[in-house]
Amino acid sequence: MPGSSGALLLPLLAAVLLGAPGAAQPAGEAACRPVRAAFQVLQPGAKWVPEGPVPGTDLQVCIPKGSTCCSRKMEEKYQATARLNMEQLLQSASVELKFLVIQNAAVFQEAFEIVVRHARNFTNSMFRTYYQSMGPRALKFVGELFTDISLYILGSDISVNDMVNEFFDSLFPLVYSHLINPGFPDPSVEMTECLRAARRDLKVFGNYPKVMMTQVSKSLQATRVFLQALNLGIEVINTTDHLKFSKDCGRALLKMWYCSHCQGLLLAKPCAGYCGAVMQGCLAGVLEIQNLWKEYIGSLEGLTRGMHGIYDMEHVLLSLFSLVRDAIVHVQKNEGKLSTAISRLCGHAQQRQIRSANYPEDLFIDKKVLKVTHIKQEETLSSRRRELIAKLKSHSGFYSSLPEYICNHSSAVHNDTLCWNGQEVVERYSPQITRNGAKAQAGNHEVKIKGPEPVISQIIDKLKHINQLLRGMTLPHRKASGKAPEEEEEESGDCDDEDDCGRGSGDGELRVRNQLRFLA
Repeated sequence: MPGSSGALLLPLLAAVLLGAPGAAQPAGEAACRPVRAAFQVLQPGAKWVPEGPVPGTDLQVCIPKGSTCCSRKMEEKYQATARLNMEQLLQSASVELKFLVIQNAAVFQEAFEIVVRHARNFTNSMFRTYYQSMGPRALKFVGELFTDISLYILGSDISVNDMVNEFFDSLFPLVYSHLINPGFPDPSVEMTECLRAARRDLKVFGNYPKVMMTQVSKSLQATRVFLQALNLGIEVINTTDHLKFSKDCGRALLKMWYCSHCQGLLLAKPCAGYCGAVMQGCLAGVLEIQNLWKEYIGSLEGLTRGMHGIYDMEHVLLSLFSLVRDAIVHVQKNEGKLSTAISRLCGHAQQRQIRSANYPEDLFIDKKVLKVTHIKQEETLSSRRRELIAKLKSHSGFYSSLPEYICNHSSAVHNDTLCWNGQEVVERYSPQITRNGAKAQAGNHEVKIKGPEPVISQIIDKLKHINQLLRGMTLPHRKASGKAPEEEEEESGDCDDEDDCGRGSGDGELRVRNQLRFLA
């Protein structure tokens, strides 16, 4: 009957293309022609394809039960193609994540450089506006301070305490000769060295250097670890993107993706469970990274949550000019005591010039305050960090999802019926119960595991180290105080009452921002 013959056509076609269980081996010269055509697509040139079915006694992986359409050379070419497929699938899996981390590492590094540049300009502007007589010479010391800050962020071994001490050591002789003892010639080299030493002994700037050390150190350390973590994230992804798979993995990939071709079963697809077992074995070392990768994202989130107030370099550096100015005002307020002490310590025998009623323009300026302009919180570095973490968290299971991703994107069937099991097409495949990781692969019959690759062991050690660094930061999480970060920061810091740290009110001529806009 016409209806019954049509009903039999599809199962018959499937049996021919897929190779129904128990189907005959390739027979006759025509049996290998489709294999030849398919092989030429992968490897131009058909000289390695037999004219017809052969015994295949020289094959090492695609060992036939009867005859085969493959030669030993075809096996080698198929295995090379299988390895290339695996590499491309791995790289395809990480494209979005890799771009996310690389882009943000570059954006944040550039943003930090912009913050440093603006902070330097704000400080220079403060000197030009309020201390015109010593402004030009002060710019040199300001430049050196912010150069050291930039180098520290990039990983330099320089000490924050040393850079801050050097700045104030260099600044005091300038302040002394222009504000405390104006009108006299610049101090000699010997006098300059004495003033530098006296700066620390007499605490001429009060507690401001200590406050600056605390704030700069905490904010820069958090910033540096944040950048280190992002750069390590790139290294982790690059390492797993370019893995060199073991010989056993290469053979398993060949068996899964191409041995069916040797039997003329060009449309046969690997069983889902079989593909999963092969991937679990090939990626055993990579899957060891999963727990550390998840911890890495969680630890990075913990760091970013605490990067506010004195732990936020944007806020600290863009407000640094105010601390410097307050430190200078502190010197001016105590000039009488300081002048006497300096004369005693440095043997300054010169009689101080009798000042007229008209004091130098930049001698008393403590009533002027630099106006700080706030901007919308959603446009700051802090908001960009939160956005990055939110996106990273969606990739926290990246490594554990690799086997499924590769199987789904390599034409494996979505179930375990009528599929290729590495030797033949079966009606149903019984999947192995295999967990992630190298230790769990002892019972994996598809891929033999000899231990993690050295590069994987190295990247695991690096992840452990950065996770330890991130956890070790222990930054305080923001509490729901109802106060802006700037208000919280003003209440923090190591400053004694008598030092008048951070005081001042009113409007001034110089307007700056304590945060910058960073729009992607």
